Amino acid sequence: MSTLPFTLAKHERRNPTWAMALLYPDQGGWTVEEYLDLDIGRHVEFSNGNLEFLPMPNEEHQAILYFLVHAFKLYVSEFGGRAHMAPLPMMLWKEKFREPDVLFMKEENLNRCKGKYWHRADLVVEIVSKSNKGHDLQTKRAEYAKARISEYWIVDPQKETITVLALKKNSYAVHGEFKKGQKATSKLLPGFSLDVKAALEAE
Repeated sequence: MSTLPFTLAKHERRNPTWAMALLYPDQGGWTVEEYLDLDIGRHVEFSNGNLEFLPMPNEEHQAILYFLVHAFKLYVSEFGGRAHMAPLPMMLWKEKFREPDVLFMKEENLNRCKGKYWHRADLVVEIVSKSNKGHDLQTKRAEYAKARISEYWIVDPQKETITVLALKKNSYAVHGEFKKGQKATSKLLPGFSLDVKAALEAE
């Protein structure tokens, strides 16, 4: 059975082209190479031989995403490093790949940018989906800490907050939970900040 971080609604009404599935490995049988060669126009993550399909982003999600990426790229233009947006696979460890909404790598760690994927990142951002909150708030928080990603930003349009988590030993500590009217700051990147209201209301 497929391992999905969300529920497929009314899938019984579909008539999929099942023969196409025979062209691909069974769940649990995918290799890293097969995952990295997959190109189907969807955000797909990889976990222990299984593919996990993420919900399609809506317009609000994309507006926030472009605002965030632009802000990080402005920082890069002044201080160096690299910033990208999904879809771009990031390897946490050998059998675990995620696709954060935003990835940032410091200048001194650019050797971890491998072209097809990044080997971890220094900072990642996830925009919380209403249908998939647990994936970002719990699952990925634990995984990113295990992979020793220095900073994790959680943008929650429903709560209207940006939470910045900084790695402390083997888990994350809250650097700040920022609301509209405040600027979200980074512990990792000196001088970097984001206007929460502007980010959440981006068009």
